[in-house]
Amino acid sequence: MSSEEGKNNNEKDCTKHIFEAETQDVYDEPSLDPVYQAKARILNNALQEIGMGKYQASSSFHSSLFVHLPTISMWFLFVVAGFGWLSDNLWPIVTGLILSPVVYEFNVEGPFLKLAQNIGLLVGAAFWGVTSDIWGRRWAFNLTLLITAVFAIAAGASPNYTALCSLTAVWSIGVGGNLPVDSAVFLEFVPASHQYLLTVLSIWWAFGQLLGSLVAWPLLSNFSCSGPPAPCPRSSNEGWRYFLYTMGGLMMILWILRFFVFDLYESPKYLMGRGRDEMAVEMIHKVAAYNGKTSSLTVEHLKSAEKIGSSSSEKEVKMDVSAAAALRRKLVKFDSSHVKPLFATRKLAYSTGLLIILWALIGLAFPLYNGFVTYYLQTRGADFGDSSVYITYRNQIILSVIGVPGALLAGYLVELPFLGRRGTLSIFTILTGAFILASTTARTSNALLGWNCGYSFTSNVMYGVLYAVSPELFPTRERGTGNAIVASANRIFGIMAPIVALYANLNTSVPIWVAGAIFLAAGFIALLLPFEPCGKAAL
Repeated sequence: MSSEEGKNNNEKDCTKHIFEAETQDVYDEPSLDPVYQAKARILNNALQEIGMGKYQASSSFHSSLFVHLPTISMWFLFVVAGFGWLSDNLWPIVTGLILSPVVYEFNVEGPFLKLAQNIGLLVGAAFWGVTSDIWGRRWAFNLTLLITAVFAIAAGASPNYTALCSLTAVWSIGVGGNLPVDSAVFLEFVPASHQYLLTVLSIWWAFGQLLGSLVAWPLLSNFSCSGPPAPCPRSSNEGWRYFLYTMGGLMMILWILRFFVFDLYESPKYLMGRGRDEMAVEMIHKVAAYNGKTSSLTVEHLKSAEKIGSSSSEKEVKMDVSAAAALRRKLVKFDSSHVKPLFATRKLAYSTGLLIILWALIGLAFPLYNGFVTYYLQTRGADFGDSSVYITYRNQIILSVIGVPGALLAGYLVELPFLGRRGTLSIFTILTGAFILASTTARTSNALLGWNCGYSFTSNVMYGVLYAVSPELFPTRERGTGNAIVASANRIFGIMAPIVALYANLNTSVPIWVAGAIFLAAGFIALLLPFEPCGKAAL
């Protein structure tokens, strides 16, 4: 036997050993469905065996118009998954930007628009997170953008405020599903060695704010009424409608790129969970072939996970592959057996509790400020003797650009030993609150812009760290449960932001003071986190 043949045989033997070893370990851990967990680990190992390649990093254009073009060497899965991050930040920005002209035209209270949006976001996150395990990742991955596009375009033709709020809630159901579905799709096709890219995806979140501001500038500055005391008829206030048509059209283009251009295979884990082991293995081999590699995974490897016990007393356990079972596997995250370990010790309970509080407070403060900052900028701009809408949106562009490098800086700072995750999160959350509070002292447009540039930069660093540190502080087996709990707290308190604003005078800086104070409190709470993950393995 040649040395090369021996090497190949050893690699195959090693791979087989990895597949089998992983199936044994899982039975030592209690779970609702140990067979599912065992098979999931086998699929994880298969993706790690394939490694990072063209499928995760590029895609061919499958339209007949492009059949003669070479494969586009780009990180296409990274890009199309990034559309979800972009959408998640874009649409809260959209409702904030259109708030003033909508209030002027319909002569109503603005916070109801944000309330409708946040309710839709909460419903969307819960609905799509569950149904992606029942209908499949592929359908959810594509439908979220389509729903957003269709109902945002329809909202542009809203005849009254009630219709606009209703359509906002529906398009937000699509937006709310982006992060839970898109992150699942990304993680289920990317090998464990490259899962850090999930954090890097937050750069798309910053681009969402920049894109919304760039498009809003010409449309809202040129096609909006000046507001009270002058009347604001629809004929002189079409800008926010044009803006919704444009943003909805953009979502339609992104949906077309996902559905017709990028050939997304169905998730092997979803197929396995529904009892389609052969198709799950087929998808793994398709990804391997696309990457120019081979996979040693076989259906027999997955079937072996159904056998428990020693060779002399082995018994076969069948996995429940029904839709109801898929739903139970999703809801089991909130089962007491998974929640209790998050509070197993006093120190761990303290850490988990602080994380929930952090996400809840930031979930309240962030939409409270972002949702009404445009209205606030305009009213303060008028006080400064400059009521130009052009100035408002020029400033919004500057704020958006300033925020983009913050997402990248976060990845660098958290690795510094003297700062780490905890220190970086605390410092930049406190700075975020400080800049918000300082903005109320501005007496010129330029001063106000300067304070808000500081806010935009520090808040993007804060979010970059928050998204990274939270999973690291949860025990490995309960990480999914912990992430689900803090995300739910964030969305629920997001609904409270418009309710707070309903009782605040938007012509004053009260909402700004409330948001700033909450960020300050959250920053000091972050400093109290008992664990520092920097340089250590996750719990």
